[in-house]
Amino acid sequence: MEHGAYFPDCRHAASAFTSTGIATLATGAWPAQHGIVAESWYDTVAKRPVPASEEALLATTLAAEIAADSRNRVYVIAMDRSAAALFAGSPDAGLFWMEENGAYTTNEEAPQWLAPFNQRHSPEAVRDGKWVAVGAKSDAPPLRVLTYDPAHPDDFLALYKSSPYAQDVQFDLLSELMLRESLGQGGGVDFVCLIGGALSRLGYETGGRHPLMQQLALRLDRRLEGLLAQANYNFLLTAAHGAPPLPSDEARARLTVNGETLALAIDKSLATNSLGRVRKYVYPFLYLNTEGFRDAEEVRRAAARAAMEQPSIAGYYTAGGNCSAHDEWERRFQNSFHVKRSGDVMLSYRPEAIEQYGQDRGVSYGSLYNYDVRVPLFLYGPAFRTGVYETAVQSVDFAPTLARVAGFAAPSSSTGRVLAEAILE
Repeated sequence: MEHGAYFPDCRHAASAFTSTGIATLATGAWPAQHGIVAESWYDTVAKRPVPASEEALLATTLAAEIAADSRNRVYVIAMDRSAAALFAGSPDAGLFWMEENGAYTTNEEAPQWLAPFNQRHSPEAVRDGKWVAVGAKSDAPPLRVLTYDPAHPDDFLALYKSSPYAQDVQFDLLSELMLRESLGQGGGVDFVCLIGGALSRLGYETGGRHPLMQQLALRLDRRLEGLLAQANYNFLLTAAHGAPPLPSDEARARLTVNGETLALAIDKSLATNSLGRVRKYVYPFLYLNTEGFRDAEEVRRAAARAAMEQPSIAGYYTAGGNCSAHDEWERRFQNSFHVKRSGDVMLSYRPEAIEQYGQDRGVSYGSLYNYDVRVPLFLYGPAFRTGVYETAVQSVDFAPTLARVAGFAAPSSSTGRVLAEAILE
């Protein structure tokens, strides 16, 4: 913030799912163009939900543009293979991701240094580990204990992946990669992306304002400080989404939306008025059966009206372009809606409402509200001009700006602009 270019008003102006945000940053395009509209959506041909993946990506990525030149090297580090592959969008990128046992693996022939690295950073070393606050006294109680139960090893791994221990290993792997592969010392461009998954996972459990989230962000800041001191390179920091606050115990029942119950209520209203039926609801998209109707949009509008009668629904957007709002919210709906994947009606819940899943705990991502769509954006390094830039920018600006700095063409469907005000001559 002091020595780089800082944009305090960067917005992911579309539905803020993790996969959606990663694809937007990778392509410089909105879900309406790149097609990754959520973590999953309903395939009307296959008649089942399908997950987000690199195969479903409908736009090229910046990483693919860079990797197309054999002189360049592209690497992506993530906790999940799907996230790494989605950002890369290219078989020519080297991917590193965490296996079920907590060790890292790769899509290429494993380098000799990876096995010793995994041995030194095994999650087994932190079983029953105590997560303490930064700067806490030695006798201070832990914020959380990573309890290990041999009968339920997955519970420990879930705690581990949402802790500073897993976050630290990602940064240690990045440092090892930089050292062992001599990044930045060849004749081409070396492009590396680290997708830090710990904050996202912890956010699902605690919401965005929990003290554990604050502590994990502080630990992230410490690791960034160490990273910036290692070498001379251009560094960009942003995020796929934010996180809503965790509902209080008193408010949870009021703010939790059961998607199946919602779909049944809309279906009942349509059936009563002989205006089609609900085929499937996959948050936030409603898929309708409009067969036999000359005007499918009439059925969509009827479904939207029925949805708005539910106290949990705040807005809608139909495949025919009808929207409950005609301002910035309409643009966010439009950016989120893909003509073949988003069904007939996209719904927006009321502020701070969450999709019901699990055992009445945690939160969900994917809303259009500012707590989900406002993301940080920092540009640091020799290519950038120091300053605070108050102009509102968007996450689609990330890829074309980096493409300009690296000297490559912007991805195929990029709609963002180059943040030229922050680039040195």
